[in-house]
Amino acid sequence: MRRRRSASSRLHSPHPAGPARRLAQALLSVAAAIGLLVTALVGLPGVAQAAGSQPCDIYAGAGTPCVAAHSTTRALFSAYNGPLYQVTRASDGASTDIGPLSAGGYADAGRQDTFCANTTCSISKVYDQTSRHNDLFPGPAGTAGMGADRGADASELSVTAGGHKVYGIWISPGVGYRSHGAASGVAVGGQPEGAYMVASGTHVGSACCFDYGNAESTPADTGNGHMDAVSIATTCYFAPCSGSGPWVEADLENGMFQGDNGSNTANKGNNSTYVTAVLKNNGQTTYALKGGNSQSGGLTTWWDGALPSRGGYRPMQQEGGIILGTGGDNSNWNMGTFFEGVMVAGYPTDAAENAVQANIVSVGYSGQTNVPNGPQGTITGPGGQCVDVSADDTGVNGAAVGLWNCQSYAEDQHWTHNAGGSLGTIGRCLDIIGNGTANGTQVELWDCNGAGGQIWQQQADGSLLNPQSGRCLDSPDGATANGTRLRVWDCNGSTAQKFALG
Repeated sequence: MRRRRSASSRLHSPHPAGPARRLAQALLSVAAAIGLLVTALVGLPGVAQAAGSQPCDIYAGAGTPCVAAHSTTRALFSAYNGPLYQVTRASDGASTDIGPLSAGGYADAGRQDTFCANTTCSISKVYDQTSRHNDLFPGPAGTAGMGADRGADASELSVTAGGHKVYGIWISPGVGYRSHGAASGVAVGGQPEGAYMVASGTHVGSACCFDYGNAESTPADTGNGHMDAVSIATTCYFAPCSGSGPWVEADLENGMFQGDNGSNTANKGNNSTYVTAVLKNNGQTTYALKGGNSQSGGLTTWWDGALPSRGGYRPMQQEGGIILGTGGDNSNWNMGTFFEGVMVAGYPTDAAENAVQANIVSVGYSGQTNVPNGPQGTITGPGGQCVDVSADDTGVNGAAVGLWNCQSYAEDQHWTHNAGGSLGTIGRCLDIIGNGTANGTQVELWDCNGAGGQIWQQQADGSLLNPQSGRCLDSPDGATANGTRLRVWDCNGSTAQKFALG
């Protein structure tokens, strides 16, 4: 059983009566105004977080309380001291919760590092920090045609927040999270709401969909206006667009909107390392989009006007599900990095959003967000090409393993040298088909199982030996072209068998 304290649970004292009550209310109003002012002025990395100054405290004070709050980096209520996320070990299937170092503080990355030592971990749950328990889990298969989502590699990307090491959620194709059905308190049927997320502005793509926010209660496209999620991507869904993005956009289902009916050349994009992406929607006539650098400065309003006049968006028809890293129908082909985000009930004020941005800047996020920096390393082979899994990081059993141009953001080119000698990426291991031993047997990706066909030993001459077969990983005839399928072959010391573990 996990314990949590929400903003509402902290106010239990009886209200004073008569003049005393009016005086107390006036003092509370002054205190609230001072608190917002202090929050807006804080902008230095690593500054200690004052009680009552976290994003959900700010929103609650403005009358738009958080109904969902998700982060792997920090508490989003000043009093929150419950779990932030759960990690599950590949080696034995055990799980543990990662919480903040103290109430209202930053994630205890050291606990994750200890628990996941000598193996890999996935993020198997992202806890909701509100009292509504709107937790997120790897999503089920949807009508987009993709299979069920897998949890993100928990150690793929570490950054610094408040001077502490923390981990983000590295989204690759096939990774995504969803609530179980409609979430508690989330807007439905044209109700007003707001959302923000802090994400990478450099680890982005144009595929569908790196979203956070309101989606269908089941993973199916049920029509226009059934989603209300904020996105950052290079998706120019409605041309023309300004520049090459990425842009903060609204995924309202069947369209990534930057303005009224889609196109909005006033949206110049946000390509900083960390981006605060903001969306609010009154559910009936109006929505707004804002973007800002999460490390400095304020928010820029890209759109504040009418909802699309296309059918289905006036009024909105939200279903109240929550998604992270995918589209509403589980379109999970895009990439991104997520650090924190909330959803609120009601239409937030500009003042509240500005104060939240100031709070985010005060965190002092730092570090690259587009290059994995965990214990994984690349395996470079003939021609300096990288050992790569086919099908853009989806990594199903039987996926071909070959050579491809090295790409810094490609998760399936980053391999972990596991205890016991296996090499793993995206939750599976480099495997010889059928546990075979014959010359020419190709390699693939398969569930890690400790079989002899998954053991690889680096030799002094740079080759990777599979002891069971007595043969080495090999590129046929030393080929270096993209898509060259790898195999095992008699060890011969040739350049076709030189593989360096990065």
